[in-house]
Amino acid sequence: METIGKIIATEKQPSTIEEFTFWTKKDLKLKPFDVVVVDHIKDANGDPSKTFGVVEEISHITDSPSALAGYISSDFGDINSDAYTERIGMNYVKCKVVGNDKGIYIPVQEGRKVFLANEEQIMEALGLKDVKNPLPAGYIEMYDGDNKQTLPVHFNSHFLIGPEGAHLNIAGISGLASKTSYAMFLMKAIQDVAMKEKKESVAFIMMNVKGTDLLNIDHLNERKDEIEEIRPVYEKLGMEMKPFQNVKYYYPYSKDFTTYTYEKEKNIKNRMEAGKAFQFKYLFETDEDKECLDLLFANIDDPNETIESIINYIISNGQGFKGVETWEDFKNALYAQTQTGKAKTQGGDSISVMSWRKFYRLFNKSYLKCQQMFTNQLGKSVRLRDQVEQISKNDVMVIDVAKLDEESQGFVFGDVMRAVYNLKLGSSMRPDEEIPDRIIIFIDELNKYASNDVPKSSPILRQLLDITERGRSLGIVLFGAEQFVSDIHKRVKGNCATQAFGRTNAIEITKEDFRFVPSVYKTMLTRLKQGEYIIQNPVFRSMLNIKFPKPIYKYYE
Repeated sequence: METIGKIIATEKQPSTIEEFTFWTKKDLKLKPFDVVVVDHIKDANGDPSKTFGVVEEISHITDSPSALAGYISSDFGDINSDAYTERIGMNYVKCKVVGNDKGIYIPVQEGRKVFLANEEQIMEALGLKDVKNPLPAGYIEMYDGDNKQTLPVHFNSHFLIGPEGAHLNIAGISGLASKTSYAMFLMKAIQDVAMKEKKESVAFIMMNVKGTDLLNIDHLNERKDEIEEIRPVYEKLGMEMKPFQNVKYYYPYSKDFTTYTYEKEKNIKNRMEAGKAFQFKYLFETDEDKECLDLLFANIDDPNETIESIINYIISNGQGFKGVETWEDFKNALYAQTQTGKAKTQGGDSISVMSWRKFYRLFNKSYLKCQQMFTNQLGKSVRLRDQVEQISKNDVMVIDVAKLDEESQGFVFGDVMRAVYNLKLGSSMRPDEEIPDRIIIFIDELNKYASNDVPKSSPILRQLLDITERGRSLGIVLFGAEQFVSDIHKRVKGNCATQAFGRTNAIEITKEDFRFVPSVYKTMLTRLKQGEYIIQNPVFRSMLNIKFPKPIYKYYE
């Protein structure tokens, strides 16, 4: 190990059980997140111990008493002058204590030597050594220059997808943060690594919400230069140089195939012929169909529960709705309610004509936007909830909602969540051993459904809260992504065992969510590069600055 400095403990800056500082030469290349080792006192057996620290701040100081002294020493402001005597200077490094190899946590002592850590010490310091149920999380680059080391980082899968902890939240500004890419990298790692052990089965449901981002994940990346960059990382992490396997795509139904999707008609037809793609529809013929009506009004504030009362009236086959089994008949029945002068009652509560008219307007607005998807017969199309009920281990369902309006996107997402929930609660007729132990649901733009501004009565928000709070025990795991974590409901993000922060802006880092993040780390968040994240997980002893490769599957920039 290379000695790089000694501990400083002064009256104003003492060493504590949480942090210490040391001096080092000014030309040594260190950076935040680097790990250092300090000689510490002996344990009860007389064996020397070592304390590990993670670099948080680096300062440079000299013996200059003031800024004016520097100006005077440069021949009173001559920028081309050379000082006769070089000022004494050093780098002053502040570190966070992350552990001691003998379990000794009293403050490190003044004058003790500080070293660069070797690979084994880095892994021990960060909690990466002998990780149980290892699952690739990316890799870290430690130190610069000749001392540079590249090390793999692994989650304990039980703290990412359960049962010990679950759910992932990814935040970062649009484009530069690569939120979707990191979520897809982790799901690829789960499919490649976790499934090999076969201790637990996992299936995936991915919502494609942007263009054609996730509509070619079963095709290999065709950029040869990127493949060569990906290969050494995948080899180090034990992942396969293949795209996603067992993928099926689901597109909203339309006669011309492309009204509600950005995918090309030719691609959709080819996949459907190969049995790898389907169009989905929504019918109105069962109680389960009627119960999904509330999802169309998820973002409508309903303080008096008027919308809920109307939906209950409809589900209970109230006057005018008995025997209605098609969307068009339902629309006509709704319209009839807006024309009468009499108030309908449900459970003793009156529903005014004005409320019916508002409900009709809101429904008609969503219905007209996706009228082809809301039809009377399935034909060759499928119901999403039926497909979810048949999902098997290692299956990947990609549901395309990118071209749908916001209300319809929420409707589809909510319906899928309910279907997963019902499957895991045992309402399916399938034997338990055939149902995947874990079902991961990935959704980008989570702020649409779980932000602080979403009405508390929103059925989608209630479902998300239930999944994040109870899903771990049921085997339902949420991978969510959004631009600003501060916008997300505190109970949703608070129940995510893993947090990943990509590049963000200066305003966001001033929010409460970043209160306990060291100031230097906050600054780093505003200039992270693509393919770079700062992550938190219960297994790690400190926040980690990890990197991950570009997608192995075909994607569009």
